[in-house]
Amino acid sequence: MTKPSIAMAADHAGVTLKNMLAGHLRHAGYPVEDLGTHDGESVDYPDYGRALADHVATGKAQFGVAVCGSGIGISIAANRNPAVRAALVSTTEAAELARQHNDANILALGARLIDPETARACLDRFLATAFEGGRHARRVDKLAGTP
Repeated sequence: MTKPSIAMAADHAGVTLKNMLAGHLRHAGYPVEDLGTHDGESVDYPDYGRALADHVATGKAQFGVAVCGSGIGISIAANRNPAVRAALVSTTEAAELARQHNDANILALGARLIDPETARACLDRFLATAFEGGRHARRVDKLAGTP
C-alpha cells in the first residue's frame, strides 16, 4: 500500500521541529515535500501556512504538517483556505480526534509548546487514523460552507 504524500511548512520558530518530523516521516517511507523555511532566519508564518494550504487543497499532497512557535498563527493562515481543515493539537488523543471526527488534512504543532517526542507521537497517530464519516461528514461539509 502506498503511503500518503506529506507537505510540510514552518516559520523560523518551527524549522527545527519540522526538520525532525520530516526525517521521521522519510525514515518511515512517506513521500515528503518540504516547503520551507529552511533556517532560523525570521520569516512570516502566514506565507508558509498559505503555501501549505494551497499545496494540500490542490492535491499536490494528501496531508500537511504546519509548525510555528505556538502553532496558532500558521493554523489560522492555513484554515483561510476553504478546502483545508488544519487542527492544532498537543496530545495524541487530539490528533486522533482531528482525523476521526473532523477529517483534518493538516496537522498544526507549536514548537515552543510541545516536546519532540509528543509531536512525533501526534503525527504518527494523525496519519494512522481514518476519518470516521457518518454523522461527522455532514459537519465537515459545513466547515467548507456546504449546507
